[in-house]
Amino acid sequence: MEFRIKVLFIFFITSFYSYSQEGIPVYSDYLSDNYYLIHPSMAGAANCTKIRLTARKQWFGQEDAPSLQTLSMNGRIGERSGAGIILFNDKNGYHSQKGVKLTYAHHIMFSRDEIDLNQLSFGINAGLIQNQLDETKFGTTFDPLVTGQIQKDSYFNVDVGASYNYLDFYAHATVQGLLETRRDLYTDYESDNLRKYLLSAGYVFGKRENITWEPSILFQLFDKTKQKSIDLNMKAYKSMDFGSLWAALSYRRSFDGAEYRAGSGISSQKLQYFTPIIGVNFNNFMFAYTYSQVVGDVKFDTGAYHQITLGVNLFCKRERYDCNCPAIN
Repeated sequence: MEFRIKVLFIFFITSFYSYSQEGIPVYSDYLSDNYYLIHPSMAGAANCTKIRLTARKQWFGQEDAPSLQTLSMNGRIGERSGAGIILFNDKNGYHSQKGVKLTYAHHIMFSRDEIDLNQLSFGINAGLIQNQLDETKFGTTFDPLVTGQIQKDSYFNVDVGASYNYLDFYAHATVQGLLETRRDLYTDYESDNLRKYLLSAGYVFGKRENITWEPSILFQLFDKTKQKSIDLNMKAYKSMDFGSLWAALSYRRSFDGAEYRAGSGISSQKLQYFTPIIGVNFNNFMFAYTYSQVVGDVKFDTGAYHQITLGVNLFCKRERYDCNCPAIN
């Protein structure tokens, strides 16, 4: 009985950031120079067209463990507009989802010249997502709700957001899954409210020995369940002749948790994990490796997550801004 309770607890605590997230799950991808992945208002905000490819795998050695792949591209169109596209494939056991998001962003520059950064941006994503449930591996036990086939269902949704970049400071606010969308894959067990709120902010400072520091935060709130979490991040950059070396450390903690039986008593645990990231920008190319480690008394296997990010910057047209603003410069 105690083992079953722990298994159910693990399912709850891991589903908070995998199965429960419709659309692209929010991990730590954004720290690998990819704020556009979660904030549509960042499409075309930088001085280059950015292409980013990510591949994430959880629990190596476990069959049907969660995995995620994303491919994104965004860039400037004209003087005040940006556009982008995101493709993603997310799989977790029998459940998987594929999708595409198309983005338009508008940027309002308040600066008096092209060197000082003072930019307000608005963006919108229009996305089509297909959910899939593979019932072919459920076994032969008769169940009137199990067809033994691959069930599919698609839906449309919209994300909207705003960003403000002022010299070394930035802030973003995004509403994902703005529309109430009814999906039929899990019948009455699904909610049509997929709305999620994201708030993030950061500041970049210091140039001693060519090293800059970037503390930042990310707050998430699921509208339907009121689940909340916060990321506390610190990132450091070392300028080099070929580009830069950088590293980051992120700590995520949920405000919600679950209780489980421990011996003769009851204990509780909230989802929390640490994510170190290392990366290099070599001329117009970027590479990053991300490792996340879940902490707590109860976790599945090693609780480890691995991710690789590859990127390239193209068509860099504008002069760099006179600021510590790596997401823009």
